[in-house]
Amino acid sequence: MTVSVEPTSVEPKQGEPDEALRPHAEDAFAGELAALAAQDDRPRPVRWKLSPWAVATYLLGGTLPDGTVITPKYVGPRRLVEVAVTTLATDRALLLLGVPGTAKTWVSEHLAAAVSGDSTLLVQGTAGTPEEAIRYGWNYAQLLANGPSRDALVPSPVMRAMAEGMTARVEELTRIPADVQDSLITILSEKTLPIPELGQEVLAVRGFNLIATANDRDRGVNDLSSALRRRFNTVVLPLPESVEAEVDIVSRRVDQIGRSLDLPAAPDGVAEIRRVVTVFRELRDGMTSDGRTKLKSPSGTLSTAEAISVVTNGLALAAHFGDGVLRAGDVAAGILGAVVRDPAADRVIWQEYLEAVVRERDGWKDFYRACREVSA
Repeated sequence: MTVSVEPTSVEPKQGEPDEALRPHAEDAFAGELAALAAQDDRPRPVRWKLSPWAVATYLLGGTLPDGTVITPKYVGPRRLVEVAVTTLATDRALLLLGVPGTAKTWVSEHLAAAVSGDSTLLVQGTAGTPEEAIRYGWNYAQLLANGPSRDALVPSPVMRAMAEGMTARVEELTRIPADVQDSLITILSEKTLPIPELGQEVLAVRGFNLIATANDRDRGVNDLSSALRRRFNTVVLPLPESVEAEVDIVSRRVDQIGRSLDLPAAPDGVAEIRRVVTVFRELRDGMTSDGRTKLKSPSGTLSTAEAISVVTNGLALAAHFGDGVLRAGDVAAGILGAVVRDPAADRVIWQEYLEAVVRERDGWKDFYRACREVSA
């Protein structure tokens, strides 16, 4: 016997979307999504809001025939995005894999927003994520009063996505305990979710799919079983290929975050962004950008996401405690906090980098002095 799942009522959002500190993708970019939908004349899979071509355009950016500019949400290889979108149009789930800070969550959210118009059917993976978060739970007051019933059942985001033909998201899949991870196997292979307490099941309708994100370089990782991994088509999101690409990514995100926080635009911020990105890339790669000097890498990931955080914090310092111009002193403390995670080993690595590289680099004297000041 199958059971239908009624759409769960959602409380009205507090305030307008532009008042939210971080609006959902479908709210923040509603104008772009609407413009794409209006001009999208290509075939769309069942229950998709846009065609695969339009979804890829939404993520990668472009200009529509009427002149509407679609801003890039992801800067990276086009083919990876096309493979990810195509996967969602099949019956295989999508696993976005990569080191921390490679925009896995960002891409996952925007894919769900473009495909289903709703990025909120989300399971956040942690070491304490229970099986109920993926399958279903119970309203225990009704369960105790009346026993197992449809009214007492609380559908998970995955169950709702199955019943409504939507895209569900599971973040940090490898942080979820292995036995809980494997509750996805039946869902992904049989496209059904049994409810043995009721003698019923939920069958996935066309349009359902699932996007998971994971990395295998963090602590607390639970490796995926081979059975579960086979249910996914894996797309590995790489680190930005070049300094220019990473500077572009950081600049775009800092501008978006700064506008949401009403921070003034930094007139000459690109120069400091480039320095932050250069420092992160050199320490991450264990080599200076000219290839002449080998370096020791600190324990942190020094990801693009961390660079965005450092620059955003520096922009706030410049706006509230400076003259509004982003300078070396505004980003120095943030860089120190990102690099020195292990107070003993990482501090030695940072000091060696300052003295051997930063001190000798033309045009970096102000940055060297600012870093020495916060490191003292």
